[in-house]
Amino acid sequence: MPESRRQKSLDEVNESVDVPSVYETSFLQKFLAYSGPGALVAVGYMDPGNWLTSLAGGSQYRYQLLAVLVTAILVAMFMQSLAIKLGVVARQDLAQAIAFKVPLPIRIMLWLLNEVAMMATDLTGVVGTAIALKLLVGLPLLYGILLTVADVLIVLLFLRFGIRRVEFIVLSAILIVGIIFAVEVARAHPALPAILQGVIPTTSLLTDHSKLILSVGIIGATIMPHNLYLHSSLAQSRRYDHNNPAQVNEALRFAKWDSNVHLAVALIVNALLLILGGTLFFGKTGQLTSLQAVYEGLKNSAIVGSLASPVMSWLFAFALLITGLISSITSTLSGQIVMEGYINLRLPLWQRRLLTRFVTLIPIVIIGFVVGFNDQTFEHLIVYAQVVLSIALPFTLFPMIALTSQTSLMGQHVNRWWVTVLGYALTAVITGFNLKLLFSL
Repeated sequence: MPESRRQKSLDEVNESVDVPSVYETSFLQKFLAYSGPGALVAVGYMDPGNWLTSLAGGSQYRYQLLAVLVTAILVAMFMQSLAIKLGVVARQDLAQAIAFKVPLPIRIMLWLLNEVAMMATDLTGVVGTAIALKLLVGLPLLYGILLTVADVLIVLLFLRFGIRRVEFIVLSAILIVGIIFAVEVARAHPALPAILQGVIPTTSLLTDHSKLILSVGIIGATIMPHNLYLHSSLAQSRRYDHNNPAQVNEALRFAKWDSNVHLAVALIVNALLLILGGTLFFGKTGQLTSLQAVYEGLKNSAIVGSLASPVMSWLFAFALLITGLISSITSTLSGQIVMEGYINLRLPLWQRRLLTRFVTLIPIVIIGFVVGFNDQTFEHLIVYAQVVLSIALPFTLFPMIALTSQTSLMGQHVNRWWVTVLGYALTAVITGFNLKLLFSL
């Protein structure tokens, strides 16, 4: 595909960023220049869907699902590296590359499937933001849900700053959220030996149906299709000589460093959430599936004893609001990348944002009026939205692995045989988890 067909979506946010000359030797200087896309991708690993699956997993099974979380992040690092390689070497995003190789009917099917995945991602942001507003200012859920339509203004405001400033804003938000949970977990004094034991997988993850649902939910909340499309496009946002093999190698190296460092931060934040749920609520609240229950629990001395604090509960809700709003930026960019890549349809980002949000709101509002606007109902939706993401994931992973294994497309950067085998094996395992869950319903 010619250079002119590069993804244009980021043109609206001043996507090209200069990097230091290949002859400059400072590792830190180069890392900072390439750093940024990883933060935008990592925030997708910390949205309200991750919150709920991690907190629910901790409250129900203490630290046993840490193994799933760690494994999912490691797999995410591997898969994101393939998305980066596709963007840097082939100068195409994943949607473009797939669309170029498959016939029109399959292209339309994959586009529709990924649109459903985008809606599932957006749903978690809607519900999370609405619940955060309810906890912070007492806004009823219905009004909070409808108010999320206005977050298009926040997204556009951020994007007007340019991609580099957006990356800095998102990174700052990630650090704030991480510090909040580090403080809350430090006050809870978790048992370190039990945490280390939780990192070791057990067979019960497959045999226990409830654990399986949460495990698939964690996978869906951690390795999300839209992040792969987004990263393959953002990887092209650094300006360097694409015809210089040394600079291409450098771009690959530092883009992977950027990705892995920020995903490691995402792992820490999600692990802190799971540890918080396992330390404060395991054995005390039964099945904790409500963010409001965590909020109330953090200030209830009958549940968490001397650790109860209104400040801690407020910080919890504030962090939830931040991640809900920030995730809107990445979901907007990802949605445009998928639409433009698969069907060559480009909308202004504000139109794309409103389209996704209105389509997402329809089932949410219908369900609300049928069963009532209550936290537990909508938070169950978040968990099942993560399951939808997990089910959709193989339809993105299999094509991506196949594309990066083609010498005609990747040249000297084609996957080594063991990378291809490992990629297909990991995708097969994820598919097996999904099938086992579907057949057990």
